[in-house]
Amino acid sequence: MADYDRRSGGDRGGYNSKKRRYRDDDDYDRRGPRRRFDAPPHVRIRRQLLSIAENPMRAWHEEVASIANLFTDNWDDELLRGNFVDLVLQLSLEQPLKTPFLAAVVLVANTNRPEIMDMLLAKLTAGIEAKIGAGEWRDVKLYLKLLACLQSCLEGDGVFPVLEELFSRAVDLQTASSDDTIGTELVKIILLTLPYVMVTSPEQWAQKAMDLMEKTEIIALEPHALQTLVEPYHAETAEGNSNPSQSLIKLLQTQLQIEANNGWSLSFLPRPWEFPLSEAETQTKLNDALKHALPKITLPQAVVAGPRPLFPEVYFSVCANQDVESVPSESKAAASLIRDALTDTINILHINRNVTARHLVEVDCFFAPRTFAARATPFDRLRDIEPPKSTWKPEDVAVDAVFSQLFQLPNPEHKLVYYHSVLTETCKLAPAAIAPSLGRAIRYLYRNVHRLDLELENRFLDWFSHHLSNFGFTWKWTEWVDDVYLPDLHPRKAFIKGAIDKEIRLSFAQRIKNTLPEPYKDLIGPEMELETPDFKFANDSTPFAVEGREIAQLVKSKASDEEIQPVIERIHALALDNDLDPLVASTDVFVTAVLHVGSKSLSHVLAAIERTKDRLTDAGAASEAARSQIISAVMAYWASHPGVALAIVEKLLNYSILTPAAVINWALITCGGATKGDALARAHIFELVFNTVMKVTGRVRQVAQKAAQPDVMTDGDTMDAEARGMRELFRAIEDALVSWASGNKDEMIEMDIGDGEGKSQREALVRRWGERWLRVYRRRAAIEEAFLIETSKKVAAADGAAANGEAGTIA
Repeated sequence: MADYDRRSGGDRGGYNSKKRRYRDDDDYDRRGPRRRFDAPPHVRIRRQLLSIAENPMRAWHEEVASIANLFTDNWDDELLRGNFVDLVLQLSLEQPLKTPFLAAVVLVANTNRPEIMDMLLAKLTAGIEAKIGAGEWRDVKLYLKLLACLQSCLEGDGVFPVLEELFSRAVDLQTASSDDTIGTELVKIILLTLPYVMVTSPEQWAQKAMDLMEKTEIIALEPHALQTLVEPYHAETAEGNSNPSQSLIKLLQTQLQIEANNGWSLSFLPRPWEFPLSEAETQTKLNDALKHALPKITLPQAVVAGPRPLFPEVYFSVCANQDVESVPSESKAAASLIRDALTDTINILHINRNVTARHLVEVDCFFAPRTFAARATPFDRLRDIEPPKSTWKPEDVAVDAVFSQLFQLPNPEHKLVYYHSVLTETCKLAPAAIAPSLGRAIRYLYRNVHRLDLELENRFLDWFSHHLSNFGFTWKWTEWVDDVYLPDLHPRKAFIKGAIDKEIRLSFAQRIKNTLPEPYKDLIGPEMELETPDFKFANDSTPFAVEGREIAQLVKSKASDEEIQPVIERIHALALDNDLDPLVASTDVFVTAVLHVGSKSLSHVLAAIERTKDRLTDAGAASEAARSQIISAVMAYWASHPGVALAIVEKLLNYSILTPAAVINWALITCGGATKGDALARAHIFELVFNTVMKVTGRVRQVAQKAAQPDVMTDGDTMDAEARGMRELFRAIEDALVSWASGNKDEMIEMDIGDGEGKSQREALVRRWGERWLRVYRRRAAIEEAFLIETSKKVAAADGAAANGEAGTIA
């Protein structure tokens, strides 16, 4: 207002008049309209292909025709022709949800420029051959999916001869070994390709599809020997799992058989090559377009498993068996085909979680209209939807797909935190739609936590706490309030305690306490709110209190080993006078003092350990009891903050102060026995053992992979020693857990908890925990043995090839 007043006052020569003149020039631009810059055709086509089908307000046939016409109108642009083919092939591998739409663009372009189809088919078949040779089976599947969508413009039987050849190779592999996984993978690829062939012309190819499915039935319906390794649920009775998860390949075979009986309706799959009546001319051109011969695809003599280990797959869902079908039921082909497209998208686009999340939120754009209910439809409103309208919630389908990968056994394709971040991003993009779906998934997993595989339960625990940390640690804890009063050994109570511990690690105790209802607050004791634990030797009533304080002062002042030794000798003398193990006593005092000095932060404790590493190493090497005491001291000092304790134990393993066997023995024998089995229900104890095992197996894999490389010289004795150490570790775990699982552990027999129902319930819970632990580590042992066998085959093959090469050189 002040500026306006000054301008009105007649200040013609000052700043304000210039400002007004410049503004007037902008308001009355006398330069005429700006010249528009049109991007070159190859840039425009790239932009349009990358965003194809993403706009729900634009009809598919319009997008397809627009891109195809722009391409054919600029056919003389050589850069455009090469880029177009490469981009279509690249997108079919990187954004598989768009494959049918890419195929539709090519089919329309073929009506005006048939040469493009020959160019594409030549590169596509060469790519399929290369991917088969490298064992990159997902890429083979995605290329075949594109080829299947182009079936209508292929001569003869089109893609069927390729599928027949793949099946013949699968039969050979299965005949050679019932444990073969490559043959199973080939049959899965065939079954996932068939629907995209049939959606182009179901009447024409029905008999060919039926003949092929009669063959695949032999392999698809046969239970795989390794399927029990990837079963996500642990049997609740000794008789076995009464309701095991369905094998994905068996499920596919059954689903496609149902589709065949229904005339291959496949109503959920998009058909962007079908134009409306208003575009009858274009549709006629498509129907009468020139057909092309498919270049021959030659399979190599020997197929390889490829870079990713192959295991049988089971269908896992967190949204199944609800009172309203919010995701396709297992009897429908949509369950497998939509899931397959989504999981490929999730795993391929791991380089950009934001794009992945956007595709998941917009999943309804890539399937036929009315496949899903409207976005963000409340679950309760699904009951009001009348058939034949769909009740499938796109948010539930997307969340279900992410959890299927997060909970994949034996290992997910990417780091677990990637799947955490995808769920977080989807929730941020569409909070009102995704959050209720996540809530139902959490409740489903919590209800089934007692029968979930223990490794998966811990993945659930990690994700749950991490997810809450991204959204203010808010959750409807009141729903589970009754479970707070269950025994600590009960799986639900154990989950609650583990979740609170993980939350505190990601924040601090007082903040987490403020987010919990009153009954939960007793689970967070006052000691958990302290920044640093109390130093037990500060209390004069504690044995060796004077010596403990003295050593702490010496460590803090960076005293030499010679200055510390007299105090250690005094502890030895006092321990002998009290009939205690002198080495254990001095180790406890010294380690606790070091931890106290470094309690300010992890970097402080690492510096303290680094300064006293030699003495700690000598103590750990002296006896098994001393090694056990080092761990006991760490876990006791940081008992209120187990996450810190685990980080310190990991560093002690890295420094070779502790051995993996010492950690296993402490967790399953020392701590397990002292707590009469309660330790088995503590999430941080499982985490301690699991991290230790993964460290050992990771080292073995690293050495084995080096041995398999032809140009790297690896000592065979080193490889054997590492493998032997790993096997001994698994044997120790097996021996310890079998006792708990069978109820023969001395501590279980001597349990002083009374008689009757209470004792039997506790024994049953401890045995159940032992069984769940045992299943996890038996699976891990089997996986690592299989890896070693496969690596030894590669080493033998490399040695044989090298020998043949030398013989040829000599000849």
